[in-house]
Amino acid sequence: MGGTLNSYRIIAAIVAVVIFIAFSGCVEETAEPSRLRVTNMDISADEVQISYVDINVTTYIENHGANSDNNTSLLLKAYNENTGLLETEKLKDIGVVESGKTHRVIQSMELPKKGDYRITATVFENDKQESTGQIKIHNLENLQADVLKTGIEIGEIDFIVKRVEDGRALIQNDIYLTNEGRSTSSNYRILVKARQVDSGLIADKEWTSTAFIQPENTVIKSIDLEVPDNYNYRVEILLWSNNTIVNRGVDYVQLEPEKEIDKDTRTETKDIETSDFVSDTRSRTEPEEGETSGFKVLPGIAAIFAMVLILKRKLN
Repeated sequence: MGGTLNSYRIIAAIVAVVIFIAFSGCVEETAEPSRLRVTNMDISADEVQISYVDINVTTYIENHGANSDNNTSLLLKAYNENTGLLETEKLKDIGVVESGKTHRVIQSMELPKKGDYRITATVFENDKQESTGQIKIHNLENLQADVLKTGIEIGEIDFIVKRVEDGRALIQNDIYLTNEGRSTSSNYRILVKARQVDSGLIADKEWTSTAFIQPENTVIKSIDLEVPDNYNYRVEILLWSNNTIVNRGVDYVQLEPEKEIDKDTRTETKDIETSDFVSDTRSRTEPEEGETSGFKVLPGIAAIFAMVLILKRKLN
């Protein structure tokens, strides 16, 4: 009796395994592949700033079956490749994807301008996942900031010594700003800093603004910095839009110049008397009221001298 019971149990187990395998095969064979498929993805940089990048992601979706339902959407996600964390995501309704057609979906995302990212695009129909594609981007920090987006190009800088007193020099910095955009620029803030070359210390800094500059026009913004004399300085210009630096420039003013004196690049300090370069900021193009130009007096003196000679000849 016990042997017969064991035989029934073995037969029942075998039947159960056979039924499981049979039905598993049937399920696999009858499962329909998704008709909506992500076939390709393209990425382009729309706007590049100092701290972030706006990218456009174009996703191509092919429909290999009947028209999709109207409730079809595309979920875009950006993962930081270094940490694996989700940086940002965007969901967009794309409507009906017609049978046999390729649907192109464009979405924009803002990413920090550093590190590597993995972008995934997932198609949903009636909240059911249909297909996923992905693409990776690297080294966003190597992208140059878009100057034409601000329109302002920082050109050269002229330095004028206005005063030297008690070991300090007052330097006027004339900054050339050109609007290379196609429309009038915004009124950006400008931070000008004098950084001592050897120590990196900031000797002085001041704020000003660009004002509104017409296209293809250049303006000069003057700002004074007072610094200790007999040092070399790196003058840094930072262009700000709200709380973001959108452009920068740099030049050098040397109040303790050096020169190369042999092939071993030994240097020696040249003695420069900064007070020799103090500039009179008054206009020299026209004399002030009440003043007489020396060059205008000379023709009058010459005329009087000529009249004296003529009278002298007549009297003789």
